[in-house]
Amino acid sequence: MTTIRALIVDDEELARRVLREFLSNEADIEVIGECANGFDAVKVIAEEHPDLVFLDVQMPKLDGFEVLELIGPDPAVVFVTAYDTYAMKAFDAHAVDYLLKPFNRDRFETALARARQRVRSSAPPTERVEPMELAALARAPEQFAQRIVVKDGSKVSIIPVDKLDYVQAQDDYVELHSQKKSYLKQQTISSLESALDPKQFVRIHRSSIVNIERVNKIEPYTKDSRIAILHDGTQLPVSRSGYARLTALLEGRT
Repeated sequence: MTTIRALIVDDEELARRVLREFLSNEADIEVIGECANGFDAVKVIAEEHPDLVFLDVQMPKLDGFEVLELIGPDPAVVFVTAYDTYAMKAFDAHAVDYLLKPFNRDRFETALARARQRVRSSAPPTERVEPMELAALARAPEQFAQRIVVKDGSKVSIIPVDKLDYVQAQDDYVELHSQKKSYLKQQTISSLESALDPKQFVRIHRSSIVNIERVNKIEPYTKDSRIAILHDGTQLPVSRSGYARLTALLEGRT
């Protein structure tokens, strides 16, 4: 039987110990390592290419959803979490399984059986739910993303959303502008828009989202169009519907 190489990622030592103990009884599982934070997990996964990852969700610096964004679709992932019922929709949407802390051996064996099936299946996995969509499902109503992660080669950047100035669509990517720097991320502008607080960020054009706190003024550009001028001098096109959204939001803040 082919050995499955597994990685344990959890910031709690006790949780790692429980998983390690349960896995020690599985002859076909080789634990290749343990990580106590998301940054280490991204590095180890890139270097070691495990078949299976037991991934904690609530971790500092990088949480489980952000790790999932950065590692891509290759390893099978079993979430390990103490999340409340809001998150269950997100985990049910994921194609492997989740373990809700505290879990017993029977529940662990069920998750492991599903993971084995995924790893050893010759059929392609079911359609993958994007990590940011999972994170959105897991958030309670009126909660929005607090930061955005971007990977460029081996470098990982974390952008707090309150430092985000504006976003522009670039084909299948978005270009994020923050504090005079730009970052390219493979994501649609619509999915990013849904993760941002609509009281702070507004879609002013099909290709642009702006932090309204960065808007200095709005000026006519042509007979039927306008531009938003930001405090740093950046000029962004404003569509007719974008102008209606922007002015409504600005008036609501006065």
